[in-house]
Amino acid sequence: MTTPLRSDVVVAENFTVIAEFLLLGFSSLGDIQLALFVVFLFLYLVILSGNATIISVIRLDQSLHTPMYFFLGILSTSETFYTFVILPKMLINLLSVARTISFTCCAVQMFFFLGFAITNCLLLGVMGYDRYAAICHPLHYPILMSWQVCGKLAAACGIGGFLASLTVVNLVFSLPFCSANRVNHYFCDISPVIRLACTNTDVHEFVIFICGVLVLVVPFFLICVSYLCILRTIMRIPSAEGKRKAFSTCASHLTVVIVHYGCASFIYLRPTADYVSNKDRLVTVTYTIVTPLLNPMVYSLRNKDVQLAIRKALGQKGSLKP
Repeated sequence: MTTPLRSDVVVAENFTVIAEFLLLGFSSLGDIQLALFVVFLFLYLVILSGNATIISVIRLDQSLHTPMYFFLGILSTSETFYTFVILPKMLINLLSVARTISFTCCAVQMFFFLGFAITNCLLLGVMGYDRYAAICHPLHYPILMSWQVCGKLAAACGIGGFLASLTVVNLVFSLPFCSANRVNHYFCDISPVIRLACTNTDVHEFVIFICGVLVLVVPFFLICVSYLCILRTIMRIPSAEGKRKAFSTCASHLTVVIVHYGCASFIYLRPTADYVSNKDRLVTVTYTIVTPLLNPMVYSLRNKDVQLAIRKALGQKGSLKP
């Protein structure tokens, strides 16, 4: 019968099993961490207020009760939870000396982070299809994107996202973790955690890579095909004003897609051995903080319908030029 050696490890058979991880995060930056805390806290509050504004405005304004804004509201909700999984713990660690996270909590954090992240990827793909249906098949749009279809697509994104997340987390945490427990990141992400495993991870990494292709490359490819069809349709519109309005409805979505898929592909569609902590951490900050911040800003600053709805919600009189 075995006995624990320390509070953070237990002895099992002939090797030490990790019971908690140490999140190194930004600890190497020393006194700069306080400044980072202030910056990240401010950005987190902006993300929460921005997404809450988008969600509230879409719910309150009847003119925004359309499939496009329905999916935008779900995306904002998902990104709110997505940041909640990562940022509060990161903010606490910036001010804390003890940056530990239990083995179970690490797995739970990764599950919810990946679940909401993959859901966002799938939602962006569905939003691309929505724009394709609206611009390329306007007469059939009420049938193609009926509320019943929208509900099923939204549910499929959520279920698919968390099933894929469950698969990846099971692959990662079914590996044996021995003495190494220093996660060179500010949260439990796939590459920094799987590198700590004390066994060969090639098969697990290959399966995770296939999952990454399915949730990143496939939706992005469908988005690209949708926008090629949209571009071809827009070029046939005779009036310059009509072309401008068609482009404006897609610009916000396309901006978010490029940033989100670009950063996520850079991190997840490559071998774990290529993980470079400092550069990758900067890219990770982009898609965990900048992208959720970008979504409400882009949709509120570039979208006249949302701007008008916000003005109405604030009780301000005024109209936007057509």
